[in-house]
Amino acid sequence: MQRLLEEEDSKLKGKSPKQGNPGKITRAQIEENVRKEQQQKENADAAEKEKSHLELPLEENVNRRAAQEGAVEARSIEDAIAALSVSPAQERHPERRLRAAFAAFEELQLPRLKRDNPNMRLSQLRQLLRKEWMKSPDNPLNQRHQAYNCHK
Repeated sequence: MQRLLEEEDSKLKGKSPKQGNPGKITRAQIEENVRKEQQQKENADAAEKEKSHLELPLEENVNRRAAQEGAVEARSIEDAIAALSVSPAQERHPERRLRAAFAAFEELQLPRLKRDNPNMRLSQLRQLLRKEWMKSPDNPLNQRHQAYNCHK
């Protein structure tokens, strides 16, 4: 049993960490540690530089961005000139003639609505008329949006 105890003690002593303080670290040791870290970084950088084009991530091609809202794509000179020029049919401020256009639309459409809906009151007919006006191609605001959409 004594022999087994000595064997076990010897195994434990071999595994025990070093006893005692290593003492102060000298400036030379610090510089050596810094030099080793720099070499490791350089080796890592060299390994990164050696990567092939297949291992590197793809970068975004800034020349092929998706068309943003309001952007016009022109693939030829004629398309670019057409996109930049303002046609005379397209007005910049259709709101200015909105009231007159609605009055003309009402004059034409109100008799038809009265004929189709004889039991409705005038206020109800005007509500229907207003809904039709919002979708009508006679509405100057819709004309502006249609002109905008046809150039896309």
